[in-house]
Amino acid sequence: MRKRTAAILIFCGVMGLLLFGVCLNKQTEIRESLGEALYARPNNEKEQSGEEETEVKETKKIALTFDDGPHPIYTPLLLEGLRERKVKATFFLMGSAVEQYPELVKEMAEDGHLIGNHTYHHVSLARADEALIEKEVYTVNELLEQTTGQSPQFIRPPFGEYSKSLEQQTGMICVLWNIDPLDWSTKDASKVVRRVVTNARENGIILMHDQYQTSVRAALTIIDELQKQGYEFVTVEELLLN
Repeated sequence: MRKRTAAILIFCGVMGLLLFGVCLNKQTEIRESLGEALYARPNNEKEQSGEEETEVKETKKIALTFDDGPHPIYTPLLLEGLRERKVKATFFLMGSAVEQYPELVKEMAEDGHLIGNHTYHHVSLARADEALIEKEVYTVNELLEQTTGQSPQFIRPPFGEYSKSLEQQTGMICVLWNIDPLDWSTKDASKVVRRVVTNARENGIILMHDQYQTSVRAALTIIDELQKQGYEFVTVEELLLN
């Protein structure tokens, strides 16, 4: 009887060691598969331990701007995406499009986006005389004021061309850009995203167009990617005047 009991105890001991080894190997596999995530401390554990979060992330401001709109199909999709991400952008609108789609312009204003002037017919202002300014700039200012209740302070000259006296003549601030992914030239949204993300910088002004489906898709992806890198999207007014 004693021999039988001893044999049983030895057998149980051996099985216990084998099971312990299996469990240990399984834990090792789980740790390796989870990596650092396994050791991430939940917020409530930090609170219980009395630890305080002292790290403060510094944000880098960047502006996302759109020219030539509004577009009846793609601009609403863009506005929806911006609303979901709680991001404010700057729209430089053409007068001809404002006349066609005033409700979209009102929606932009209601969402808190900055609205600027992009001339009525998308013409160069490099040699603009008083007559051209009246036709292409002041007309759009009046349209925007009638539509939104506010007269625009910022203008983006088409093609980036304008005379040095334009700001003095109009009392407006000319806004150019320093990040241009040439979104109008490709239907590859990933290429547009890559061009912006690799060239992103603090106080950057991104030039895009809400006239293309790929541009809208790229813009929303750009926001997601750059927010992960600590960027805060602001209007050009906040970027230039604050």
